[in-house]
Amino acid sequence: MLAPPLNFPKWLAENGHLLQPPVNNFCLYSGKDYIVMAVGGPNERNDYHVNETEEWFYQHKGGMVLRVVDGQEFKDVKIEEGEMFLLPGASNSAAANTPHNPVRFANTIGLVVERVRPTEATDRLRWYCKSGAHEKPTIIREESLHVTDLGTQLKPLIQHWMSNDAARTCKECGAVAEAK
Repeated sequence: MLAPPLNFPKWLAENGHLLQPPVNNFCLYSGKDYIVMAVGGPNERNDYHVNETEEWFYQHKGGMVLRVVDGQEFKDVKIEEGEMFLLPGASNSAAANTPHNPVRFANTIGLVVERVRPTEATDRLRWYCKSGAHEKPTIIREESLHVTDLGTQLKPLIQHWMSNDAARTCKECGAVAEAK
């Protein structure tokens, strides 16, 4: 039996409180092939997510910035209200597996559509040193996981980063990254 359509503005009015830090997302649909999440702002994360599948972003209310590591440099992709952006997956171009950090501002709402991860897929969370001592993006820490429930799986990894100075220390320059 098919589920009825979801009235997104009504859902937001009744459930907007669920879009809280540190991850700020709620799974609206989890199907055989796709996951649809509502995501709110502000967020307080500084990790970069790397996944092998495409990721589609749509800004329903307000704008956001998708920070990416493109080749050997940091770049910002601005996605304004009403705009959408498709981050490529492993089978598409040199931009595959692009490390990305969605930055959402206060009172913003977006939708994100991701593929259900194939059994062999590995997602990663990366944290980079921002000390300025490096000529190119330098990874401080990386966690790997097979994603089955992004909303619940990211939170403990992010909390470990935030509460552990040793996890935030750059092995190359010794700088301790900010928790948020």
